[in-house]
Amino acid sequence: MANTKIKKLKGFLLAFSVCMAFSVNTFAVEPGTKAPDFDLPGTQGQVKLSKSAGSVVYVDFWASWCGPCRQSFSWMNETQEKYRDKGLTIIGVNLDAKNDDAKKFLAQTPAKFTIAFDSKGEVPKTYGVKGMPTSYLIGRDGKVIFQHLGFKETDRESLEKEIKAALEAKR
Repeated sequence: MANTKIKKLKGFLLAFSVCMAFSVNTFAVEPGTKAPDFDLPGTQGQVKLSKSAGSVVYVDFWASWCGPCRQSFSWMNETQEKYRDKGLTIIGVNLDAKNDDAKKFLAQTPAKFTIAFDSKGEVPKTYGVKGMPTSYLIGRDGKVIFQHLGFKETDRESLEKEIKAALEAKR
């Protein structure tokens, strides 16, 4: 029993320190600025943001230990399926130090969208990620439209509204 509590406490402390590490020395990406490109390994090969030029891109930073991240996956799966043909690309960037942790998560909670791995945590520093999950909506012009921290079921409607507006915006 004590061993389980110690393991949970260690997991919490690790998660907390990872989140805090992102908030130090970061360069926040503001709406209206060009989204920084990245090139990361993924489940289907290399994932490069610039290859999605001309699409509306929803970039979601997540980790296997994050409860709200688990909740967001069903919404992202549904949203990707619903808007793929209209030009939406969802990219989930995993930030686990060990890719095996992410792969275990994905075995239990499959993704119907692109998954990339950033075990060194370089890309979230560039974006200014402050917690998990953090997502960015990027317009067809490559500029950030908005940033969203966290995920709750009540976020679904407002996030979808933003995505629909971005997809309907003039090119």
